[in-house]
Amino acid sequence: MADTKREIERKYEATTDARVPDLTRVRGVSRVVDTGTADLDAVYYDTPGLRLAAHSVTLRRRTGGDAGWHLKLPVAPGVRDEVHAPLDDHVPPALAALVRALTRGEDLVPAVRLRSSRDVRHLLDDGGGLLAELSTDTVHAERLTGDGGTARWTEIEVELADGGDPALLDAVDKRLRKAGVRPAAAPSKLARALEETGTPPPAARPAEHDTAGGHVLAYLREQADALLTHDIGLRRDHPDSVHRMRVATRRLRSAFRSHRKVLDREATDPVAAELKWLAAELGVDRDREVLDERLREALDAVPRTLRLGPVHARLDRWSAARRAGSRDRLLEILDGDRYLSLLDALDALLAGPPLRPAAAKSPRKALAKAVAKDQARVAARIRHALALDPGHDRDTALHEARKAAKRARYAAELAVPALGGPARRLVKDMKALQKLLGDHQDGVVAREALREIAVQANGAGESSFTWGLLHAREEARAADRERELPGLWAEARGLDG
Repeated sequence: MADTKREIERKYEATTDARVPDLTRVRGVSRVVDTGTADLDAVYYDTPGLRLAAHSVTLRRRTGGDAGWHLKLPVAPGVRDEVHAPLDDHVPPALAALVRALTRGEDLVPAVRLRSSRDVRHLLDDGGGLLAELSTDTVHAERLTGDGGTARWTEIEVELADGGDPALLDAVDKRLRKAGVRPAAAPSKLARALEETGTPPPAARPAEHDTAGGHVLAYLREQADALLTHDIGLRRDHPDSVHRMRVATRRLRSAFRSHRKVLDREATDPVAAELKWLAAELGVDRDREVLDERLREALDAVPRTLRLGPVHARLDRWSAARRAGSRDRLLEILDGDRYLSLLDALDALLAGPPLRPAAAKSPRKALAKAVAKDQARVAARIRHALALDPGHDRDTALHEARKAAKRARYAAELAVPALGGPARRLVKDMKALQKLLGDHQDGVVAREALREIAVQANGAGESSFTWGLLHAREEARAADRERELPGLWAEARGLDG
């Protein structure tokens, strides 16, 4: 069974003229204890094209100290989650599954071997508790593919103890820099080894903000990276990862649709269609979570004297029936050929973007035009919805207005680097509008669910009174949102507002 540890560390160059200073002068550090030297031997695995390294992910099999398989996933600069599995001759299936969206079915093969002699010192507090570990590593790197180059270097690493205060690393960093110790240029040993022993992994393209096409592509690449990041989070069962992954798919689709003057839709439409499919699959679980939370909060708000019958048990049974097997089904989708083909198609599109002539234009004018068009769509849909009588048709029209507001919000987000404050204000306004219309739509869905639960309760001989009460409350809540809409919309500003 794999387990996870959060790793927070800093790396430094160990040059001949740099010396580790007395770290007991760092606030909180009482003693520095030399614990000896350990010999470590690690083989790093990757695809032949170094797909893992390209995303700053490492997978290694280590013997010596801390033996086992370690999968390191980036969280933030200097922060990684290290997922462990027991030592074995083959890549653990559980670890391979976590990075399937990166490997796309390619074999994981030995890429680099790192042998290190590690001199370890513990930074202790007054009570002898471990604050951090400082190690000086003399590293020998050997490339196991291609021409098999080698490299040698020495580096210093300071790793925070579990549960430690990151401010300690800042204080140690200040002390080291004052002594002439400089931060390492490479983010990891593997990155340095790949750089010095042969062809490094493909580098991420820098953001391009001098043209409309550059802005759009930078945004698309950001969302494509987010899709992969939250894919791993979903496989690790992290809270909210399903929602965040779904948002990335929506932002990608929205950008394709808003910027058809920049990207040829003949190339983007097929990818957008597959993203729509993926968002729908991801939405099944997310929508269930949102609805379940809404119904439980509403039920808890009902006075006990008005909760007639086994209402909590009825809601539990109804929710359990809807959730059965949902996670397994979603993981099957993420492991399926259709999803992996979508990721390949998205990579290909971004590697060779189908740019149209407008892509070369000034970003301010081109992006402002696209945002204004999306905002005009919102205005038209709101006018149409408010002109309808309350009921099913208005509910449907308001839902369409919500989707338009979401698209306008994403278009404005993309345009922020070019348009600045006006785009940020529009993002804020569209987010508020989206929230109001989202609450209204959640109420529509809740009323349908409450009617279904009431029918089930009645069929089982239970009272349906409480479910009818909740239905009436949802109707009143929806009416409140509809009354608030004209005022909220009147306050919304365009790019010139």
